[in-house]
Amino acid sequence: MGPSLALLCAINTLNFFDRQVMLAVAEPIRREWALNDAAVGALGTAFTLLYAVVGLPFGRLADRARRTRMLAAGVLAWSLLTALQGLARSFAQLFVLRLLVGVGEATCAPAATSLIGDLVPPEKRSRALAVFMLGLPLGLGLSYAASGWVAQAWGWRAAFFVAGPPGVLCAALALALRDPGRDAVTDARRVAPISPYRRLLAIPTLWWIIASGAVHNFNMYALGTFLSPYLIRLHGLDVREAGLASMLAYGLSGIPGMLLGGIAGDALRRRGPAPRLLLGAGLFLIAAPLVFFALRQPAGHALAFTLLLGLACAAMAAYYSIVYAAVQDVVPASLRGTAMAVYFLAMYVLGASFGPVATGMLSDWLTVRAARVAGAVAGGTASLEPFRAAGLHAALLVVPALALVMVAILGAAARTVDRDTRRAEEV
Repeated sequence: MGPSLALLCAINTLNFFDRQVMLAVAEPIRREWALNDAAVGALGTAFTLLYAVVGLPFGRLADRARRTRMLAAGVLAWSLLTALQGLARSFAQLFVLRLLVGVGEATCAPAATSLIGDLVPPEKRSRALAVFMLGLPLGLGLSYAASGWVAQAWGWRAAFFVAGPPGVLCAALALALRDPGRDAVTDARRVAPISPYRRLLAIPTLWWIIASGAVHNFNMYALGTFLSPYLIRLHGLDVREAGLASMLAYGLSGIPGMLLGGIAGDALRRRGPAPRLLLGAGLFLIAAPLVFFALRQPAGHALAFTLLLGLACAAMAAYYSIVYAAVQDVVPASLRGTAMAVYFLAMYVLGASFGPVATGMLSDWLTVRAARVAGAVAGGTASLEPFRAAGLHAALLVVPALALVMVAILGAAARTVDRDTRRAEEV
């Protein structure tokens, strides 16, 4: 399991590295093509919408086909398409390429989490999924740092060219992975002839988990899209410095959160599935005020902002190792890939797709309002630039508010998870 899990973590790292390149260099792209924040948010939304929709058939495929081949094809496709984004000469071209990257990356989570579900027993899944999901903070952190550094030295297009090649190696290694097969009851032909989606949506806990994914992804994709622009506008950092600060606050801070969340989640799982979800609720209760006080830091206090946001992101990162393991608990083994695809569809369509564009539109509106208050709206788009920091700052206050909503959602999930886990085990 060790080498297999390490490779799956590496693939997931590339998954998040490649999707984050565009967001790490969003401010240079915006300035070159004179875009507003809503357009920047739309680039993030384009990715997540198609990613979510095509994830459904890929989820069914993960329950039926050879998962290692599916992974290899996906890694190769999204890596090549990431590199091609560096050749885009217009917003429209970048938009289309961003859509296509989402198709390739949609193979990763259903196939990989389904593999882990068959490789690892329930009492060890939080830790295994925590190792797999280390790809999220590692990928985001490395992407911010490397992409910012490359963009500062050679321009934003070079950042895409650097990101593509490692995926070719990972695609080849994925073909060598061992697919352990599914449990005896997991063959799709042995499942009762009822729609798999109806079976999944009859699980109350899964509804709460889906709701939590939508809210959490709204927050994390809003932060991921606008963190580097926020640091540049409000705290006066350059692209490279903003990339390093984002790497620490939004990326690498998640590593201890995921690992400790996985260890604590497995320890609590011995007392039943509910305490693990209550742990997640408690961590969001801690994260909400940390994000709020980070955003309250005045201009120029980038270090304090980075430290506070990093602590909040560490607490929120445990969500993945806790909730992904809960999905494995409440869903029959034969439907794990499909369950992750349904979960991803909801959390990306309802959360990640709205997070960047809604925050961008709110930022634009608040920017115009700040300019009107100052009497500086007559000069067109250029006259708004001095007010974009204030607009974005106010828009991002939605993040700590929604973190409090997560407390209530995960608390509700903890009330139904024991019963749903018993039902899944009886299938």
